[in-house]
Amino acid sequence: MLELVLVAALTTLATGLGAIPVAFLGERARELRAGLLGIAAGVMLVAAIVGLLLPALGEGGGADVAIGLAAGIAFLLAAGRAIGEAPPGVVAAGDRTWILVFLVLFLHSFPEGFAIGTAYASSTAGLGLFIVVAIAVQNIPEGTSTAIPMATAGYGLGAQFWAAVLTSAPQPVGAVIAYLLVEEVAALLPVSFAFAAGAMLALVVVSVFPDAWREGRRDALAGAISGGALMLALGLALGV
Repeated sequence: MLELVLVAALTTLATGLGAIPVAFLGERARELRAGLLGIAAGVMLVAAIVGLLLPALGEGGGADVAIGLAAGIAFLLAAGRAIGEAPPGVVAAGDRTWILVFLVLFLHSFPEGFAIGTAYASSTAGLGLFIVVAIAVQNIPEGTSTAIPMATAGYGLGAQFWAAVLTSAPQPVGAVIAYLLVEEVAALLPVSFAFAAGAMLALVVVSVFPDAWREGRRDALAGAISGGALMLALGLALGV
């Protein structure tokens, strides 16, 4: 359990790394977003399929996997809709953008932590490390996404860094909850795998890759291919 909490905390801190380029590049950091988001999309896609969906199918029946997938997708879409419909008058216009970005990423972080906890609860060697690397890599552009509008609003590096880290605060919580659930009720393992896979796949399709594509098609595609290839190579090396 201690190892799980520590690695989940490290993935959370990785989000803060995405704020660092913004401190030096300012608005020019936007030029990196297409490639970084593309890499994140490729990493998450392979991790969701190879590290979560395939193990779910191996551990349980089609009904368990379908229920988990549907629940994960529904959670992600509901979270995005709830935040996206926040009333404009809630915050000042200058702060609204970064606060909405923060809230969206904060809610998205829970199923990512769920993926880490589920992987650690399984008996598959190397799967925990595989998922941790995937989450840590995709957290970096999320940190950049948080920091850019904060820099525009006049916030310094310290505020940008810790706000980025806080967007991933639900990851250790989700990791522990998933681990304890699966440890107590082993039959939940395929459902838990599928839930995390559904949420991650929905995040890639609905948010991460479309955002990357809008920022720059060539960099987004190159990043996605590179990220996917990296995770496939890591999966082979770990025997996942």
